[in-house]
Amino acid sequence: MHRRILPALAAVLLAASATSACLGSDDEPDTAKNADAKEFSLTIAANAIAGGKNAAGAEWIENWVIPKFIEAQKAKGRTAKVEFQPSGAGDEDYKSKIALDLKTGSGADIYSLDGIWVGEFADAGYIKPLNDLVGADVVDGWDGWKQIPQPVQGNMSYKDKRYGVPEGTDGRVIYFNRTLLAKAGLPRDWQPKSWDEIITAAQTIKTAAPGVTPIQLNAGTAMGEATTMQGVLPLLVGTGKQIWADGKWQGNSAAVRDVFGLYQRVYGGGLGDPVLQQDAKGRDKSFQAFAEGKIAILLEGDYFWRSVVEPTKGIAKMADRNENVGYALIPATKAGGGVRGQDFVSMSGGAGRVLNPATKYPRQAWELLQFMNSKEATVAQVGTSPRLTQRQDVNDEILKNDPLLTFIAQKVLPLTAFRPGFAEYPRVSQALQQATLSVVTGTAPAAAASEYQKKLESIVGGADKIASD
Repeated sequence: MHRRILPALAAVLLAASATSACLGSDDEPDTAKNADAKEFSLTIAANAIAGGKNAAGAEWIENWVIPKFIEAQKAKGRTAKVEFQPSGAGDEDYKSKIALDLKTGSGADIYSLDGIWVGEFADAGYIKPLNDLVGADVVDGWDGWKQIPQPVQGNMSYKDKRYGVPEGTDGRVIYFNRTLLAKAGLPRDWQPKSWDEIITAAQTIKTAAPGVTPIQLNAGTAMGEATTMQGVLPLLVGTGKQIWADGKWQGNSAAVRDVFGLYQRVYGGGLGDPVLQQDAKGRDKSFQAFAEGKIAILLEGDYFWRSVVEPTKGIAKMADRNENVGYALIPATKAGGGVRGQDFVSMSGGAGRVLNPATKYPRQAWELLQFMNSKEATVAQVGTSPRLTQRQDVNDEILKNDPLLTFIAQKVLPLTAFRPGFAEYPRVSQALQQATLSVVTGTAPAAAASEYQKKLESIVGGADKIASD
């Protein structure tokens, strides 16, 4: 869900009519348009379909959201008709379809949208800030915002404006094998407070536990986006910098060189396995090695806990997961050195829902969007498979029996960060992956950063769009 709109689609969009095919389009949306309508029709679109892709989400919309919302509106003296437009398409095809809908002022009233697309769609004018569509007093007055941490709201925000409501999220932490760390004299509740403390711990493990790989830090192109999200970006925000901020991308800067420098300390110092980073199945092999007690420290997301080392159904089951797998916050370079002056950092991803600027019923569509993100609706969406949601009150309730997910909900989400939602991002990510591969295979961090800068200039359109020093 992270590639740019295809050139062929871009050409179609440029040629497309700006008039509405279904909903009608206004250059200046009327936030109170049809606000008093007693009868109205709305449509929800998502890349989900019963019996197929994201089936649970489709069934929740069709069998819970729609009937419950219609019932609630009836109690208010309104007659609502709500339809669901399912899709089981590939992510890029779904993206292309909704881009065309939004460009031409047609399609559904509410769309599910990957957070990584928000900036791209906003810059193209396909989506607009919620305040512009519905009214600041109406949007800001929703009490649900109090339950969604500001960093999580950022997943569906762009240039400090909310474009939608996040649907759920995740978080990155440091996992560690308590038995292996105990051999190195490290505490059961180990919490490093700097990069130096991570390296020192890894060096101690190397001496105390021969044959064990002290640390797995995803690197290289074979691991794809896992390299960027589980490695480069969490480290980068730990230097106090985002990959994109204030109109510029981080290029050959001190922050980027520091990140590459840590990779060199890990792989050049014999603390990580450089061969694993070049293996097409390296990430899966790292999971298995951790489960077998052959890797001591690993940076990963909550997916690792829920689906990889889960004791009964995981792909690399650990019967002793709850007792032997510890977890800690990812530290900044040093205390206070992280983004926003934080001591600890993380990265998150996720999707959300936006309103079509061409909707005939902006107030009613916003009411439906609020309803879909209410506590009751979010609990119903999660069902019997606990996961991190956008709402803290829901997380507090449904995750209370899962220590790791509770830890992420309470400690990680308030300090997390998100990738920038630009069309260029996937290529920037690939350039970062290549740079880490270069470092892993022996290139000096400064040289890798210089080569990355050259690639970045060609991706984003020149040095004036890059922060470097």
